[in-house]
Amino acid sequence: MEELKVAVRYFSKSGNTKKLADVIAKTSGCKAEKMPAPLNDYVDVLFLGASVYWGGISSEVKKYIKTLDKSKVGRVVVFSTSALAERALPQVKKCLQERKIKVDSKSFYCRGEFTALHKGRPNSDDLRAAAKFAKQVLEGK
Repeated sequence: MEELKVAVRYFSKSGNTKKLADVIAKTSGCKAEKMPAPLNDYVDVLFLGASVYWGGISSEVKKYIKTLDKSKVGRVVVFSTSALAERALPQVKKCLQERKIKVDSKSFYCRGEFTALHKGRPNSDDLRAAAKFAKQVLEGK
C-alpha cells in the first residue's frame, strides 16, 4: 500500500493550536507549518488547524483557505482549540466547501487555555488524544 502524502498547516495566536499541530505532524511524519505556508505539491491529507476567537475563525484562516488549490488536496481534516466557543469545523468546512475541497467528517477539538480559563490546556491527555486521532485518520479508521 502506498504511503499517504500528508501536510499540517495551522494558525495559532496563543500557541494552543500549535501544540496540537506539532503532535499531529510528528504522528504523521511531516512538519507542522504556520499559515500561510503554501502547499507546493499534492497531499492526500491536509490537517488544517484553526482556533475560534470570539465566536469565529480568524481572517488568516479564511484567507489561507482561499489560496488552496483543490487539485493539490485530497481531503482536509480539521483540528481546533478554543476557550469558550465551539469547534472551528463548521466555519472551516463552509469555507472549504465553497472552494469545492473535500472535508473529512472527522475532526479533533479540545479546549485551549485563555487567561484564567482551562489552565494548562491542551494538556498531555489532549496531546495524546490528538496523536491517536491523527493515527486513526491515517489508518482510515
